[in-house]
Amino acid sequence: MKSDKIINNALSNLIKERIVEDLVLGKIKSGEKLVEAKYAEEFGTSRAPIREAFYLMTLEGFVQKIPRKGTVVKGYTPAEIRDLLEIRNYLEELALQRLFEKDSSKLTARMETIIGKMEQAGHDVKEYAALNYDFHFQMILASESDVIKSIYERLGTPLRSYQTVSFLEERNIKKSLEEHKRIVQLLKDGSLQEASRLLAKHNKDVFTRIEKYVSPT
Repeated sequence: MKSDKIINNALSNLIKERIVEDLVLGKIKSGEKLVEAKYAEEFGTSRAPIREAFYLMTLEGFVQKIPRKGTVVKGYTPAEIRDLLEIRNYLEELALQRLFEKDSSKLTARMETIIGKMEQAGHDVKEYAALNYDFHFQMILASESDVIKSIYERLGTPLRSYQTVSFLEERNIKKSLEEHKRIVQLLKDGSLQEASRLLAKHNKDVFTRIEKYVSPT
């Protein structure tokens, strides 16, 4: 029974990620109703994992449950996405400030390991996006602040999803990778203020890259 639950949870998360990807890319529009039977047939499963996927998307703000209507796409407005990315930027800069009086050698070593994996990922958008999140999360962990970590983790799927969109163009992956390398080098050189400035620009560029996908039509 326990293994069945684990399998169902994994399937629910997989289904959620697939649906969220369509929401983020605008393939499913705001106000559109999501039908359990349709997705159960599409994924070849019972309705239970679909129901759980819908529930997870409700918690993350992508959909809302409306009485007598069902699960309806809510999504995030461009203003809300900007807020999401600005909160992320603030938390990462705050985490970086916590490193000013600490040895950052362990952090840069972990970052360089992730950069190596990024180079191996090539133009695999999903793989690169996952590694990108991991790269930035290292700063959060290095801050040794449970408060910063807890708030950052709450950004969860929405942050990862919109970051993925920002890498749909190959040139953006190349630019991101080069900036990651530069941030690490600045940290190794002890140029934390310059690293912080580059990090802020690096993060703010994300909204510019995804604007065309999320702006109202």
